[in-house]
Amino acid sequence: MRAETGDASYIWDMLDAARAVCEFVSGRTFDEYLRNRMLRGAVERHIEIIGEAAHNVSRGFQNVHSEIPWRKVIAQRNVLAHEYGEIKHERIWALATIHLPVLIAQLEPLLRQPPPHGSV
Repeated sequence: MRAETGDASYIWDMLDAARAVCEFVSGRTFDEYLRNRMLRGAVERHIEIIGEAAHNVSRGFQNVHSEIPWRKVIAQRNVLAHEYGEIKHERIWALATIHLPVLIAQLEPLLRQPPPHGSV
């Protein structure tokens, strides 16, 4: 299923925020992350953006692209937004350094799909 305009916009937001997080943590250690409040805030905010955008992607698109862990992405946003006292920094670090590069690789092809035959 090709991303409709709305879905494509949300996928782009997810991809842009995920790339930003990877850029923020590139070359950093977990200890640096823990000591840098601004870095933690930037990472957490962009993870919230990823989850909010994922929440807005249509159910049909989500169902067709079940390789994306939509529920986990959305759930992480909810934890950051509503249960911020329960944030596990080790999990956020793993998300930023391990899981988001995988998500980026899954999202990129979704924006490169050619239009259906006969479209302009």
